[in-house]
Amino acid sequence: MRLPHANPQVLQNKINLPKKELILEIELNGKMKFEHLMNVIYNQLGICHRVLSANVEYVNGYSFGSVQLYINVNSEDYQQLELYLNKNKLLSTTVEYICRSYS
Repeated sequence: MRLPHANPQVLQNKINLPKKELILEIELNGKMKFEHLMNVIYNQLGICHRVLSANVEYVNGYSFGSVQLYINVNSEDYQQLELYLNKNKLLSTTVEYICRSYS
């Protein structure tokens, strides 16, 4: 994760924030390439993700369709991701992922 000029105390506080497992569905509307979006989420926002499903079509170099990502993020990182998606007019929905364990 890239935090410009962050002191060790800020980094320590960020590491200790509670994380949630989420499934994020993003609608691609031709405003951004799929590959670029995945790059931004991982490299610029520092959010590791797994692609659960992707239904992407390319028309004249533009990406259309939807993608579902599994992410494990704290609330601060998720807010940054939401701001980025809203800024780029990408529709998204989120569902909290709950894993049940059986005895």
